Amino acid sequence: MPATPAPGRVGQGTAVEQSRAVAEVQAAVMVARQFPRVEAYSISRMSEACKQPALAKRAFYSFPKGSSTVAGETIHLAKELARCWGNIQYGLVELRRDDEFEQSEMQAWAWDMESNERVSTTFIVPHARWANGKAQKLADFRDIYENNSNNGSRRLREMIFSVLPVWYIEQAKDLCTATLKHGGGVPLPQRIAQATSAYQARGITTEQLEDNRGRKVANWTDMDLAQLEILYQSLQRGEVTPDEAFPEQRVTAAEITRAVPAQPGQGSAANQQGGAE
Repeated sequence: MPATPAPGRVGQGTAVEQSRAVAEVQAAVMVARQFPRVEAYSISRMSEACKQPALAKRAFYSFPKGSSTVAGETIHLAKELARCWGNIQYGLVELRRDDEFEQSEMQAWAWDMESNERVSTTFIVPHARWANGKAQKLADFRDIYENNSNNGSRRLREMIFSVLPVWYIEQAKDLCTATLKHGGGVPLPQRIAQATSAYQARGITTEQLEDNRGRKVANWTDMDLAQLEILYQSLQRGEVTPDEAFPEQRVTAAEITRAVPAQPGQGSAANQQGGAE
């Protein structure tokens, strides 16, 4: 197997940058060991952050996929929890871009410098986007960058969650859900009006919202509003389209039969038979 070609020398700028990177890592580890996290303080910071509607609205995603619903926590929540927990570094890097094979090799990683637990994953991102049931190739550099970022964010989220305690994540999820249900203290009727107005601005009718929740607006609960807020944020981020989130209702044969009135002189077979007798 031929050896991988390497540069004959390392430039002064590259050498300085390598030394600086090593020094930064050593300093970060030293600081993490000298100033370990206080869990009570980390929990307090997380609780305060999750009580803020601005974070709670961005903490979850939800959108339909086929006959099921895909839901979970966003990269925004993961980054905020890493900040609150403390002494954690994370990153996403494009290792290699192959224009010939139209793909990028990327790596996402997270590192708890205090416990020295580090996780990483390397993955391939095709320069294509799935739309309308088929893969569409990407040629524009900006489209490729955004596609790589979107795919990388999902892996980065999982890496961050891998170095955080499960109980810490679950507590944050419960607090964010409670914040969404509370609605920042705004009365439920006012929040319903705001939600329907926001959706209508995107061309989505109240009837479509009612079909999504399975009940009339008058019967909506705090949880209905919370789920609609999560879905709205997914629409805003482009994770799902309005047509995917609110597909047209299929009309059954029975509904068509009920909708077509009987023509004069045409009764059921039983009535016609009865008349003949």
